[in-house]
Amino acid sequence: MKRTYFAVVMLLLSVASFAQKLSPDQIIGVWQCEDYKIEIFKSGNSYSGKLLWAKDLFEVDGKTPKKDNKNPNEQLRNRSRQGLTHITELVYKDGAYADGKLYSVQDGNTYSLKGELKGINDLETRGYKGIPMMGKTFRWKRMQ
Repeated sequence: MKRTYFAVVMLLLSVASFAQKLSPDQIIGVWQCEDYKIEIFKSGNSYSGKLLWAKDLFEVDGKTPKKDNKNPNEQLRNRSRQGLTHITELVYKDGAYADGKLYSVQDGNTYSLKGELKGINDLETRGYKGIPMMGKTFRWKRMQ
């Protein structure tokens, strides 16, 4: 019985140590969820992300990218949504990503953002205003 218990503990410790060995830069790459495709890149000591594709990225013709018309800064309302850096200041802390900012082109608001790599090809992010409990979670898959 003691041997079985010891083996289970060792297995759990080895799994936990593998999960902790993911480098903070493993978040870098192209990620897709149901509604969005983003590219996350390193920007100084933090990570940023640009919008590559979204369900509602293009006008009715399917070719012309929509403008950032909900931006609170009137001077930026004529810029294209496509390629817009909308994730900024995401930093790696204690095995997760925190303190990020997420600009939403849908409503022109900026939200707090946190995230966690669940595996090398699985990323979970949560955008929220105020407290994380009042936010929305997105599950992303790495694009190969």
